[in-house]
Formats: sequence, structure tokens, C-alpha cells
Amino acid sequence: MIRIAARGDGVTADGRYAALAAPGDLLRADGTIAPGPHHVDPPCRHFPECGGCQLQHLSDDAYADYVRDRVIGALEAQGIAAEHVAPAHISPPRTRRRATLTALRSGNGVTIGFHAARSRQVVDMKQCEVLHPALFALVAPLRRLLASCLPKRAVGQVSMTLADQGVDMLIEGIKLDGLAAIEAIGAFAAEHALARLMINQGDGPETHWAPDPATISFGGVAVSLPPNAFLQATADGEQALLAAVTAAVGDAATVADLFAGLGTFTLPLALRAKVYAGEAGRDAVMALKGAANATQRQVFVEHRDLYRRPLTTAELSRFGAVVLDPPRAGAQDQVAEIAAATTPRIAYVSCNPSSFARDAAVLVAGGYRLTTIQPVGQFRWSTHIELAARFER
Repeated sequence: MIRIAARGDGVTADGRYAALAAPGDLLRADGTIAPGPHHVDPPCRHFPECGGCQLQHLSDDAYADYVRDRVIGALEAQGIAAEHVAPAHISPPRTRRRATLTALRSGNGVTIGFHAARSRQVVDMKQCEVLHPALFALVAPLRRLLASCLPKRAVGQVSMTLADQGVDMLIEGIKLDGLAAIEAIGAFAAEHALARLMINQGDGPETHWAPDPATISFGGVAVSLPPNAFLQATADGEQALLAAVTAAVGDAATVADLFAGLGTFTLPLALRAKVYAGEAGRDAVMALKGAANATQRQVFVEHRDLYRRPLTTAELSRFGAVVLDPPRAGAQDQVAEIAAATTPRIAYVSCNPSSFARDAAVLVAGGYRLTTIQPVGQFRWSTHIELAARFER
């Protein structure tokens, strides 16, 4: 095997693919694999059945190379290259601070975990090497709780996020019939010191427990945490992306943060610059605006759908730097406006190397240099790659 393909299969020099192979493995004539120096024993008993991880059989070096090579390969497909691609930053095991698990109640009790690879089957989680210990510690108690309130043969979902105050939890698909069920929910939340517990019985999330408002902090500012809000998967990965963005922005006095979310980059950057934050999600806008006002940071927040109404070239040219962190689809229309602007510096954060490379080609064609890329593997042992890139005019 000479490399790992985008979906995690090993690839030989003559183009053959093999699942669960690592660089340096030998693919025998009968299709079996002779492990090489980068093939290791997976740390989790559920691998490879569980779909939460695809690459636990790779050594740390091989996985870091995979993350970096994914970014380089996507750029090559667009005919461009970065002046410098840094070594991949990989988040440590057991640091994932948000996750959504599926729960299934059958005659044998409640199964809870991630879906099996390429399947709707749920793998009953007894071990997890990616979840933060505070999240994993709730899996066994959740089985007992859901056995009493998840309808038979029903499928529910449990979303957990590690907030400032503890674990913020949303349970969907259960039915709370009667006072006893409601009291059991409250007792569960109190026993496990949850930051907040919300239940969705089909009419939207309802808060059943919240001793204090749930918040998440960025740049020393506590921001109200809306239900199911987007958050970088690990605090470690967030810091790696923030460091790359801060370096890319440099000493710019005015910054536009596009697809700003709750203020992951807005609030830290506002410590030394005036920041415009554009975001389409109303809950995120209200949370960020409230946090910025409370701390008197130099932030102007606008509720704006940047897909339907991207910032114009004239608007963008007023800023010393632009930060954008779009969804997986990228920001094709917004990038076209940026490419025609005079903004000196661009920091582009992406969770999809392919859409990033497409947008990067537009910026390069518009006169920008792609100077630096920091690949980041927040979703350790998965094929999900993130990055932060720096462009200069």
C-alpha cells in the first residue's frame, strides 16, 4: 500500500483498493493483508464495526500524513499548491466534546452508540476512544434512563455537548407519560450534574433542567449556548484553528468574520481589532450579539444569509482581513466577491478539502497567494478533515 484514499481504503501502486489497510502493508494475491510498519492494533474493541472511526488501524504518523495529504491532493486536483503546508495537527484521543448518539430500545434493553459502518445498525457502545470522558460516562446511565421512557422498537437520539457548566444534553424520540417520568428525568439531570437537559417529544426542544444558563466561552467571553449549536469538535482543534486564523489576520485593525457562528473567531479577534460578524443562524446571532454587548467588545453582528446575500466587493474592500468558515459546501458566491476585492489578507477555515480547493482556485485566479495551510484532524481516526488557510494579495 502506498497511500490511503479519501474514504479510508488503502491503495496499491497499481491502483487496487483494500479496506483496513495501511501504508506499507502488502496486499496478497488472495486479497488478505500482510501488515506493515504503519499498521497498528486498534485501541477500541468496537473497531472496525463502529462507524465512528475508520482509521484506528493506522499509526499516528500515518494518520497525520493522511490528513495532510488529503489537503494537498484536493489542491492538486485544482491545479494549485500552497507555498507551505504545515504538519497536521491531530487532536488527542478522548477529547471530542460534542456527539450525537443513536438509541434503540428492543426486547433486550436499550442499545446506544454510533451507527455501524455503512449500516443503520447501532453498535452498543461499551468503550470509546474519541469521546471526552465526561460524555462517555453518561452512556451507561442513559441506557437505564431510556429503558423507561423510549418506546419499544423506537429509535431516539441523544446529543451531548460539553459546555462551560458541564454536559448539555438533548434527548429526542422519548415520551414522558406522567409525573413519575418527568421526575425521573429531573433526577437523572441532578445526579449527573448536567448543565442543561432538553427533551424533544416531537414539538421541538423543551428545557427540563437548567440550574444556570448554559454557555460556551470564546476568548474569555461566555456566550449563551443555543440547542444543537455548532461547535468545533474539540477544544484542542479549536485552538489550533484559532492560532492559524490569528496568524493569518496579523495586525489588521478591521476584520470581517463571515459565517461567524457563536463567535469562535470573532470574540478572540475582537481583543485587538474591530470585527464585523455575519451569520445566518438567528439563535447564534442573538447569542453572539448579547455576549459582545455585555463585554463591550468592538463587534458589529449582522443577521445575514451569506449564500443569498454575500458581502459585496465594495464592502469587503473596507476590511484589513477577512475570515470565513463556511459549511461543507464552501462559499462559492462569497468567494467570488472576495476574489475581486482589495482585502490584503484572507483566513479560510474549512471542513471539506474539496470545496476549499475549488474556492481557493478562485481566490488564486483573482490575484491572491495561498501562503500557508494548517491541516487539522479534530475527528481523530476518521476521514473528516479540517484546515485553516492563509491567502495574501
